[in-house]
Amino acid sequence: MVPFLRILGIETSCDETAAAVVERDAEGQPNVLSDVVLSQLDEHSAYGGVVPEIAARAHVEALDELIEEALTRANVSLNDVDAIAATSGPGLIGGLLVGLMTGKAIARAAGKPLYAINHLEGHALTARLTDGLSFPYLMLLVSGGHTQLILVRGVGQYERWGTTIDDALGEAFDKTAKLLGLPYPGGPAVERMAQAGNPDRFDFPRPLVGEARLDFSFSGLKTAVRQAAQDIAPLSDQDVADICASFQKAVSRTLKDRIGRGLQRFKTEFPTPGEKPALVVAGGVAANLELRGTLQALCDKNGFRFVAPPLRLCTDNAVMIAWAGLERMATGAAPDALDVQPRSRWPLDSNAETLIGFGKRGAKA
Repeated sequence: MVPFLRILGIETSCDETAAAVVERDAEGQPNVLSDVVLSQLDEHSAYGGVVPEIAARAHVEALDELIEEALTRANVSLNDVDAIAATSGPGLIGGLLVGLMTGKAIARAAGKPLYAINHLEGHALTARLTDGLSFPYLMLLVSGGHTQLILVRGVGQYERWGTTIDDALGEAFDKTAKLLGLPYPGGPAVERMAQAGNPDRFDFPRPLVGEARLDFSFSGLKTAVRQAAQDIAPLSDQDVADICASFQKAVSRTLKDRIGRGLQRFKTEFPTPGEKPALVVAGGVAANLELRGTLQALCDKNGFRFVAPPLRLCTDNAVMIAWAGLERMATGAAPDALDVQPRSRWPLDSNAETLIGFGKRGAKA
């Protein structure tokens, strides 16, 4: 039986600074003692996207106080935690350096083991914390930096079934919003405008729909949006709403095709699962209600359980980093050496082939 464990998690991979304290009892049940996140939205909104240098400086200024706050809220000291877990990649290298170096310093000073966590593994395992899922299950990760369909076989056992060959979905939302003069972050802004729009006014492309492969592509869709906007400029508010609604419909139909094929493959490879199969969605784009509705209906049709963790645990947070560390500890995995280095690119499936496009570019691999 695995002993009771408590861990301090640190997350600084992009533009949120976060710290959390999480427990795991002998039966594997979680208990989140504290969850502290400081968003840098105001610092980056004027630039229409994340500025790496600004993000790194903000992490330096905030992280020590956030860790202290997380420990205070949890009513524990460093002596009361069993290990330190810090995001080691993928992400912006400046931010990763801040969090991982802080984790190393705390581990060394307090005599605690250090676990360098893959940010994507944090997303992949969150559904086990929130919903107690058993392996295996499918995960759709949709964020500003990633669009991937991953088979989660177990802790440290991941197969990438599909990935973007160009833009991540969250990036496509952000760039569409910027093109239309909407505020950053683009995803929520596009969704709000789409509510007042006509989704049938523009027939935008649905990239890769119908293909057997499970990869994604959103660059052509983004280009079609730009061309449509240029053709009818200057844009009225209704024009913007109609473009947003039509864009969102194209994305929804694309995901329906791509993920639907993934569900069929899962049922072929796991014809008699121990429990109802599950599709987990994670990442900031998972907050989009139309996309959630599409995926829920798709799961209902195919006999899958649809699992979407609370939004605060879908976006960047330290709870998932702490939980990933606890899951690794429960398997008996050895801690990382204090000379472990951050990795701006760190795919979950190291055996997956690198694709043309963002498969060769940094954290979007």
